Amino acid sequence: MASMNRFEGGRSPGSTSRAAEGCLAEMAAADRSADFEAFCGHVANGVGQSLSRLIEGEIIPRLMMAHFTEMSAPAPAVAETLISLEDLEAFTALVLQAEADILIRHVGSLLGRGIGFEMVLVDLLAPTARRLGAMWDDDRCDFVEVTMALWRLQEVVHEMATLQHGNHSARPGSRRALFAPMPGDQHSFGTVMIDDIFRREGWQTDRMIAVDSPDLVHQAAEHWYDLIGLTVSCDCHIGALRSLIASLRGVSKNPNVCVMLGGRIFSADPDLATHVGADGTAGDARNAPRVADDLVRERERAVAP
Repeated sequence: MASMNRFEGGRSPGSTSRAAEGCLAEMAAADRSADFEAFCGHVANGVGQSLSRLIEGEIIPRLMMAHFTEMSAPAPAVAETLISLEDLEAFTALVLQAEADILIRHVGSLLGRGIGFEMVLVDLLAPTARRLGAMWDDDRCDFVEVTMALWRLQEVVHEMATLQHGNHSARPGSRRALFAPMPGDQHSFGTVMIDDIFRREGWQTDRMIAVDSPDLVHQAAEHWYDLIGLTVSCDCHIGALRSLIASLRGVSKNPNVCVMLGGRIFSADPDLATHVGADGTAGDARNAPRVADDLVRERERAVAP
């Protein structure tokens, strides 16, 4: 069954405000122990498969969906504060050695220097998790090392996401989008990421995870969307895309719904998106809201009297 998250701006239910520095929630020892045991069990269950796939397809999306609420926007990133390969290598080494509080302070210092939260997530935290998986696959880390590192990384994501300084309210009259991975696709991280980026730009969003085609088509038929965005991580799903897009357009409550595709295969070949029946794609996830606005306006102009 699909997992659904809806964001219409403002603070998520049950969230709490925090002071700007060091005001982090304390978890009960018993709860932390239980959480850690469950986390270890989840990782252990993935030992028989590539841990990289487990991280990409399950662990990162779980962290995002469980802990991403609302954060205030930090100062805009500047060229001098981009995250470099050296930063990534240093942080990966730190995650393997340092306790979570040190990692939290490190990430907090990046945000304080003006690096945007999206950049920290996209260019530091997620790649670090993937590197841990690769190190496991290459026998450069044992089970205990990589599990502890992933647990520390989970703590970083959790604590940083609970810094509730401000609200990302949907703008009046804002557009509405539905995001989902391609049915059958095991990698939902891209969907979580693009949903968060659009939400921070003021869109109202619904996000479906672990979705099958009937659920997705039903959602499109029941609710008005200006945009439906599908993320595709494997070219093995290309063959089914054309019929799925046609089905979504056929049942959509918005007869002029815009369909946008994302994923590395479309970054490499942008024309492929229109070839399978979508309206387009964005080469960079950060530019996706602007591209989506343009595509939606084009469809609106095409049907205007």
